[in-house]
Amino acid sequence: MNSDDSITWGELLRVCAAELGSEQEARWLCEHASGLQRGDFDAARDEVVSERCGVALRAMIAQRLAGEPLQYVMKSWAFRHLDVMVDNRVLIPRPETEVVVQAAIDLANEMLRKSKPKLRVADLGTGSGVIGLSLASELPRGSTEVWMTDLSADAIEVARANLAGSGLINSDVRIVQGSWFAALPSELKNSFDLIVSNPPYIGVYDPSVEASVRNYEPHLALFAGSDGLDAYREIIAQAGEWLATDGWLVLEIGHQQGDSVRELLAQNKFKQIEIRQDFAGRDRIAIAKI
Repeated sequence: MNSDDSITWGELLRVCAAELGSEQEARWLCEHASGLQRGDFDAARDEVVSERCGVALRAMIAQRLAGEPLQYVMKSWAFRHLDVMVDNRVLIPRPETEVVVQAAIDLANEMLRKSKPKLRVADLGTGSGVIGLSLASELPRGSTEVWMTDLSADAIEVARANLAGSGLINSDVRIVQGSWFAALPSELKNSFDLIVSNPPYIGVYDPSVEASVRNYEPHLALFAGSDGLDAYREIIAQAGEWLATDGWLVLEIGHQQGDSVRELLAQNKFKQIEIRQDFAGRDRIAIAKI
């Protein structure tokens, strides 16, 4: 990268795009290094880059060229209406999970319309917290009590930081550490109206996993036994003890797991089982009622 201390943001953007082979990624990183949003960055394209911003951008470019995911390089990402902190302690939020959240929100709103005064919701394996925080922020204020759990102490730290940055710190949101339902107080059994989870669902020997995923993202959040179904077996087997009457379970699933997860739900006496697709038309969401 040109070290000329008189380079402008517009010139630097062109240099970065050539190095990265992506104009969009170069723009995101330049905006991030400058601290400017899209419109403000466009207005500042003729301004000279400060030494501090240039050093920060060079470091991010080096990380990206080494293969580190863009979201970890930037340490932040947009998810639905949230801007969240992400780093290699948690899974990178993906667009497919936004579809899962929308399905959960639709079910919650339907329950609220049926005169349910307040919903108790759980987000199991919360990671960065995007599912639970989206539910808390997008559903009517005061209508939900949201519990977010994760086994990883690192993930809990990230989720708490994102709760603090979300403006929801005084909302009815609790973040607790533990494995799936074990993190929840036992007195809450049979009281959850909605349980949502994006658990690990990749087989440990799956050859299709991209190197950037396997090398950088936390394996605890990715892999679930030889067939990728171990987390579903555990969650589905226990969910009946925690769901209220007519409560719903919403799971993100791998695109080839629809039939297997449907069978697990049926074996555990779930009803109204539905497998829904994502934007690409692939199986992505399992919904069932106890």
